[in-house]
Amino acid sequence: MKPQNKETHVFNTRFGIITGLKEEGIIRAKSIRYARSERFQKPVPVEHFIYDSRLEDKTPVCPQKLSPLVEKMIGATPVEEFEPEESTQYLSIARPKNFFENEKLPIVVWIHGGSHEIGCGDLPTADPAEWVKEQNIIVVTVSYRLGLFGFLGGDEKRPPNLGLLDIIEALKWIKTYIVDFGGDPENITLLGQSSGGDAIAHLMISEGVDDLFHRVIIQSAPLGLRHKRQKMSAEFLKKTEEVKDEVDVYKMMEEYGKFVPSVIKYGLKAAMPFGIQYGFSPLCKEEESVEKWRKNAAKYDVLIGLNNDETAFYLKTSEALNKYFGKGFGLKLMDKTVEKTTDIIYGAPARQFADNYAKGGGNVYLFRIHSKLKDNHIGAPHCIDLPLIFGNESAWKSSEMLKDIPWERIHENGKKLRTLWAEFARTGKISDQSERPEILTMGKIKS
Repeated sequence: MKPQNKETHVFNTRFGIITGLKEEGIIRAKSIRYARSERFQKPVPVEHFIYDSRLEDKTPVCPQKLSPLVEKMIGATPVEEFEPEESTQYLSIARPKNFFENEKLPIVVWIHGGSHEIGCGDLPTADPAEWVKEQNIIVVTVSYRLGLFGFLGGDEKRPPNLGLLDIIEALKWIKTYIVDFGGDPENITLLGQSSGGDAIAHLMISEGVDDLFHRVIIQSAPLGLRHKRQKMSAEFLKKTEEVKDEVDVYKMMEEYGKFVPSVIKYGLKAAMPFGIQYGFSPLCKEEESVEKWRKNAAKYDVLIGLNNDETAFYLKTSEALNKYFGKGFGLKLMDKTVEKTTDIIYGAPARQFADNYAKGGGNVYLFRIHSKLKDNHIGAPHCIDLPLIFGNESAWKSSEMLKDIPWERIHENGKKLRTLWAEFARTGKISDQSERPEILTMGKIKS
């Protein structure tokens, strides 16, 4: 069944006949189910495409609670366009409208962030259309299980890392079928921001991923929160036993919040209570992880980095904190706190990751995004990289984060950044002669 009054393109694939919509220079095939799952069960790959009329005008999302901070800083979540579903194994494909038969374009696979708790692959603020048109690439966006459904667990009844296993199934699907959409299965780059970057870093040391991807771009991964999470996860798992069988997912989402581990007890890592868990499939033990990244250094090209003022997203936007630390000595203390926490959670772990990878002989670049605007109170916070990479001005018009930044500046720097990231996706390298945006510092790390 074809949507009415819209220009379409039919992909005759080995997975089935899939209809894409032609939209302003791209073709988009949305909400292709790559796997299925029962609650707290491993994903099972889907063998062929099945049309789902519910998703003609809706986007499938894992059940989740809205984040007031995200609503304020990034923009309102279009909940009326969402179709909540526990088995959230879907992907969407965006490719240039004009292409040649038998053409093989480089693939970028977008793994969204959201603290392993919120978000989905298809949000307007991460629409890859501009990037696809500019750089003649294919972008695949992946949705996977989150929160209680995908990133808690810890026993046989509730296995951990289910969201990570979902992503692996998506990568297997892409490896097998993307050639039918004009993509090159031998040139696949994973791109992830925040918890999406954390997931990608751990996919690099996961079982069952051989030859599924070739490069990674890791943006603002909170790798400083990955250590010694076992006690916190076990407590969270035990306390949520009483909601695990709840049929009403909305009630489930309302109730689990009261069991979230205390930041006072567990420190900064409790700010991201859901996450990957070492020692369970498909991951090694935590103490083996650094050596495993080093041993795998020959397998993947790596571009890793962060924004200069990551935690300003959380600290400088707090009305309570601004009341006491918004000016004078308080502001200086706030700036120092942002600098320190950014380094603990993002900066130092990224440097350590890059140095370790280079020592293993890996090809790795380290970058940092700055504001460079004197009157920009918040600087370059968490998520500022999203409008730079994806553009889409209309989706960001209500963003509090961008209120003091002219869109022309975002677009100018973003286009240059998209060009560099696409160069890396094509070749695994970034030439010294390639133009850099003024907001970017970057270098290749040597062993």
